[in-house]
Amino acid sequence: MSENRKILIVDDEKSVQDVVRAYLEQEGFAVHVAADGAEGLALAERVKPALIILDLMLPDVSGEEVCREIRRRSDVPVLMLTAKAAEDERVGGLALGADDYLTKPFSPRELVARVHAILRRAGGAETPLVQLLSFDGGALAIDTVRHEVRRHGEPVDLTPNEYKLLVALARYPGRAYSRFELVNLVQGFDLEVFERTIDAHVKNLRKKIELDPRHPRYIETVFGVGYRLARTWD
Repeated sequence: MSENRKILIVDDEKSVQDVVRAYLEQEGFAVHVAADGAEGLALAERVKPALIILDLMLPDVSGEEVCREIRRRSDVPVLMLTAKAAEDERVGGLALGADDYLTKPFSPRELVARVHAILRRAGGAETPLVQLLSFDGGALAIDTVRHEVRRHGEPVDLTPNEYKLLVALARYPGRAYSRFELVNLVQGFDLEVFERTIDAHVKNLRKKIELDPRHPRYIETVFGVGYRLARTWD
């Protein structure tokens, strides 16, 4: 994977990590996560991300100190994500060299839009990771440009949410997604929905793409976690 698709999240809140990671992976980014400043600096040095999403309130050192060290080492864009909403905090963060500032609670869709805007300004790549996702020898094919799904060459009529769910799973075959992550990918962080909604979408999707929905070949249940798209048949 090209380096300009790598995003590093430095935040100690697991819920924030999960939501931001899910939204960015849906956009084709490779996401790395660090729970404190020391780990974040080490990952930044190793993976050379295109952009760093940095919380200011970290458990070991302050985000401000991490930002200073990042700026000492490189000019990688930094998006500060924090609960510090006062104007002087925002100004101080930007003065340290941050490229943008977003306060918690936040809209994941706004965060993604800001990531794209920052990367455009920085000259980052904006092309999708892939346009055609093909599995099982072409038996299942997803065209992310035309928003079409075909099974054995025949079009599959999916609802918008079913399509979003399938694409989310297909971006990273084998990766297990929690129901919480999938709710946010499919229906949005701001909507008041229940995680069991995902079970209903999966049931309907299996009816449409599986030869035997009772013994699914594509969408696997990961007990205690959620779902994944199988990769054993790639």
